[in-house]
Amino acid sequence: MGGLLDQAFNPLADALRVSGYRQQLLSANIANADTPNYKAVDIPFSKTLKAIQAGDQGGLPMRTNDARQLGGSPASVGLAAFVRYQRGNQVGLDGNSVDMNREQAGFLQNSVMYQADLTFLSGEIKTLNSVISGNVI
Repeated sequence: MGGLLDQAFNPLADALRVSGYRQQLLSANIANADTPNYKAVDIPFSKTLKAIQAGDQGGLPMRTNDARQLGGSPASVGLAAFVRYQRGNQVGLDGNSVDMNREQAGFLQNSVMYQADLTFLSGEIKTLNSVISGNVI
């Protein structure tokens, strides 16, 4: 049964993970709008999600040379490998490339996508609960 649950929930979990990470990047861009020499970054959502679902974790895993060392979170290490500098933004005299209009629009769009994925996941869980409890609608 775990296989069926994984099949149902893993794509949603992957989408939420990529959206959440993208939200962090966009937030960092907005927070650094006045930081000299800061270059705006982002991840291509669709390309990253497809790669993650295909098993590509985006790069080399962290290795340790002692069993007592922590290897790092594969989720965060993997997604960081997909981060790219944004192209097409004008760079100011201070070397900053953050376009606030672009960042705010991207942040809002990503928030809506994240919320939609959460709503869908919530519906899936409610349906599963109904089936388990025998209250099928």
